[in-house]
Amino acid sequence: MYPERRMRRLRRRRLLPLFAEHHLRPDQLIAPLFVDEGADAPVPIPSMPGHVRHSLGSITIATQQLFDSGIRAVLLFGVPLIKDAEASSAFDDTGVVQSAVRRIRESVPDMVVCTDVCACEYTDTGQCGIVGTSADGSLELQNDPSLVLMQRIAVSHARAGADIVAPSCMLDGMVGAIRAALDDAGHQETLIMAYSSKFASALYGPFRDAASSGCTSGDRTTYQINPANGREAFVESALDAAEGADVLMVKPAGPYLDVIARVRHLDLPVAAYQVSGEYAMIRAAAERGWLDERAAALESLVAIRRAGADLIITYFAQDMARWLAEGA
Repeated sequence: MYPERRMRRLRRRRLLPLFAEHHLRPDQLIAPLFVDEGADAPVPIPSMPGHVRHSLGSITIATQQLFDSGIRAVLLFGVPLIKDAEASSAFDDTGVVQSAVRRIRESVPDMVVCTDVCACEYTDTGQCGIVGTSADGSLELQNDPSLVLMQRIAVSHARAGADIVAPSCMLDGMVGAIRAALDDAGHQETLIMAYSSKFASALYGPFRDAASSGCTSGDRTTYQINPANGREAFVESALDAAEGADVLMVKPAGPYLDVIARVRHLDLPVAAYQVSGEYAMIRAAAERGWLDERAAALESLVAIRRAGADLIITYFAQDMARWLAEGA
């Protein structure tokens, strides 16, 4: 007689979990980790409270703790001692990421190890590849020489034991070039998780502090997507899918839920990266007592799942695993 009351009936507190359309589990989360080649012990990151640059000694301890909490994948970023124009530390078989991968493979063999394939942490310019002079005399990222660099980085990571390589430089032809290089080197089973819809966002600041990857000149707007361009983002992801990407990624996550929902229709697994600025905003507001950190983090992650993400890369990973175990 009163169908308009049905919605209230469905929201009775005891019944809420029964009718939830989307659920969050620790094994849907990927934890980003920073590894500092020059660190002897974990170094706190001021702009990302609760996170550190790990030493090669502490990275395995952190990975084991994550695995014990239910997290099944990590994404590694390296902070090298040496930066140069060729990003030579990025593809060094004894480099910081390669060394970290081998240590994790040995100590936590069931952890899925993903590695960021880029050069911004390794170049002296902070750009994501090889820089050269354009026709008008200005310096700009050179697409094809940078593809060769990404191939070398990806193969070195696969050789060290990475399960998934994640190219983040948004170069034209990036996925196809890396897939060919991996296959030629005998790493046909290594997956590619492409940063296929990566926006030129204002939300990367804390990450750039953590990874020492800020640009010394220029910016990255020529090879990242204008935040106004949703159709362009979908096209970028479709191109990466056609080139052989195994997983498509949208970055950042929260402001781009519409893009996640569209990329979902490409019928590949979708990852979304809740970036450092998204984490820092929630964390800072919670520290000031302006919102409930646990509730806000959970809401943000469930929204990303609702939009269509299969996997979420988030700095809340370990906290969320604990909160979920406690019954969040």
